[in-house]
Amino acid sequence: MSPPQQVKVLVAGSGPAGLTAAIYTARAQLSPVVIEGEPSSTSDQPGGQLMMTTDVENFPGFPDGVVGPELMMAMRAQAERFGAILLTAKVTRLDLGSSPFGVWTGDPAAAEPTYSTEALIVATGAQSLMLGVPGEDRLLANGVSTCATCDGFFFRGQEIAVAGGGDSAMEEALFLTRFATKVTVVHRRDQLRASRIMAERAMANPAIEFLWNTQITEVLGDAKVTGLAVTDTVTGNSSKLDVTGLFVAIGHRPNTGLVAGQLDLDENGYIATRDGSLTNVDGVFACGDVQDHYYRQAITAAGSGCMAAIDAERWLEARGS
Repeated sequence: MSPPQQVKVLVAGSGPAGLTAAIYTARAQLSPVVIEGEPSSTSDQPGGQLMMTTDVENFPGFPDGVVGPELMMAMRAQAERFGAILLTAKVTRLDLGSSPFGVWTGDPAAAEPTYSTEALIVATGAQSLMLGVPGEDRLLANGVSTCATCDGFFFRGQEIAVAGGGDSAMEEALFLTRFATKVTVVHRRDQLRASRIMAERAMANPAIEFLWNTQITEVLGDAKVTGLAVTDTVTGNSSKLDVTGLFVAIGHRPNTGLVAGQLDLDENGYIATRDGSLTNVDGVFACGDVQDHYYRQAITAAGSGCMAAIDAERWLEARGS
């Protein structure tokens, strides 16, 4: 049985937060190991949610925009240039009882961890909850989106739909009225779950219409969205909603399964942090969407990755490591 490989800093996750943390810790000559995840159709993969995004126009430094995967590959190459070791594997188990922390890849039941790390940076991100209907995955980033502030600009002058009935859906719908000529909120119930103030704002906006008691059953289109197949949940009648875009706003799920029961989580299920990236476990730091349910932007994730790297570096220095 092989003993665990000893490392000073290990980063779990490789979205903007994880890769920025890797860049900063590598430049500090801490030789970080990044467990970047495995290829999948969700955001829990190498590169995170930006790997499923086409044009990114709001990341500083790219006046003409940049394709999501291109941005992540550039960040990955930058981390490797400074000496970060990136491994395409998935963390399957963590032992956060005390530093050095145990990190397993592969069989989580193995007696010995794969790595033993003095400092751990958790950057596992979050996943947007999806409807799970035909056409949704296929047309993701081709008319289907989970982020109005990221993609709203591309729907200028078009008629689009928002799926959901909570505060997030109302925020998305209100923001999208800056670009779209008409925003239809599709909700499977006859009243919103959103707070009163958000519901009133949305209902008062003349560019927003509501389709009550309606469930989306399919996203239509070949290369891009051409409409939605919908069903009335009361009558059972089916029809088509003519839109060129769908924004799914039914919530997010942070990827916290590895740390549940070991790190404190906030009321929304995200890792609770204080004073930057500090968690309740000394030597464990969290950054990006796994601890941020408010901003959820690539640039804020990258910024928090920088904070986690500096926090980890200073923690190690204080220990004389």
